[in-house]
Amino acid sequence: MYDIIVIGAGPGGYVAAIRAAQLGMNCAVVERAELGGICLNWGCIPTKALLKSVQALNYAKHSSEYGFDIEGEIKPDISKIVARSRGVAAGMSKGIEYLFKKNKITVINGTGRIPQTGKVDVTLPDGSVTTLETKNIIIATGSRANSLPFAPIDGDRIISYRQALVPEKIPASMVVIGSGAIGSEFAYFYRSLGTEVTLIEYLDNIVPLEDEEVSAQLSRSFRKMGMKVMVSARVNSVTATESGCKVEVITKKGTEFIEAEKVLSAVGVVANIENLGLEICGVQTERGKIKVDNYYSTNIPGIYAIGDVIATPALAHIASAEAICCVEKIANMNPAPLDYTNFPGCTYTSPEIASAGYTEKAAKEAGINYKIGKFPFTASGKAAASGEKDGFVKLVIDADSDIVLGAHFIGANVTEMISGIVVARKLGVKAKDIIHSIH
Repeated sequence: MYDIIVIGAGPGGYVAAIRAAQLGMNCAVVERAELGGICLNWGCIPTKALLKSVQALNYAKHSSEYGFDIEGEIKPDISKIVARSRGVAAGMSKGIEYLFKKNKITVINGTGRIPQTGKVDVTLPDGSVTTLETKNIIIATGSRANSLPFAPIDGDRIISYRQALVPEKIPASMVVIGSGAIGSEFAYFYRSLGTEVTLIEYLDNIVPLEDEEVSAQLSRSFRKMGMKVMVSARVNSVTATESGCKVEVITKKGTEFIEAEKVLSAVGVVANIENLGLEICGVQTERGKIKVDNYYSTNIPGIYAIGDVIATPALAHIASAEAICCVEKIANMNPAPLDYTNFPGCTYTSPEIASAGYTEKAAKEAGINYKIGKFPFTASGKAAASGEKDGFVKLVIDADSDIVLGAHFIGANVTEMISGIVVARKLGVKAKDIIHSIH
């Protein structure tokens, strides 16, 4: 009998297991693939490794601007870039394996299903099924790439982030459908390698969840590097051709056809909640997500859900925070519920994007009397010295209380700056407190 069984070993699942073990609980994790889940193996971590490679490539290409010359043609070796990325991912996964052993967490390789409260059936790699008993079950099975009905992912011409992470060669051209974090990061990556990239966004701005000024700046930066950016554009069809795909795009100006070697579908993710036995147990779902309360309990006592399978932002660090809150509640520690109005969101393009809290548009729509504080990177000595002057920092401030409502940064290294604002907002720091702090 286990105290907790966690189904899924991604950033939600492995953190839940480790926290449970730290609190003295007997814990097991059921995982059908690599430890660390999508984030460590096929998402956040390997993507950042790829982006670091093209950052180094871009520095090399502009070496003369920094006072030295590199002889000969600078060419990316995609096999070495991918190998480095996969090595980084493998190292992180092994790190989770070490932490599980250190914390005496049982790992069961297989596919979990909940036949009834307090039991988990695990289908093992050989096809046999073993049944485990537990007091609590945490579902942390994550998500997978969404697929458009008229452009199903085939892994060849129409690819998802998984295939985009491990290209065998650099495609001559690519259409990226969707400009969220995944779409924008891969659009930047492939354009840096020399691919002719067209980025298509259905809404009026790329990275549509960000502040509109941030979106406009990223669009300018992308266009400056030779990327074609299309907004308010709807992909109507994708047709296979001898050399790749023909993409039909409907814009305000009419219909346009774009031919590309590859099409990357980056139109969001779908929660992995099928075949878990939820309907047998009576666990309630809504719009493809599991319904939970503030402490991640489903409507069935003893069954919990965290991460991408619930209707909260699908971010690794949020899944980890939910995991800790959930386990501490199970342990009767009375943790405070998470504040979903105050978390960092980061996009690792160049320039980087980092944000937290209200956008200016959201503050305006909420009827808040607000003011804006803004400073451009062009006026920053460090940005000028680094040769990375695209971007700005922007604060949205309550004009009546002076409380910082939101922060929206775009520029080099801003993903390392945003956490300070998250802490400031949590503590109720006022704008004048930030101004009067020596930086």
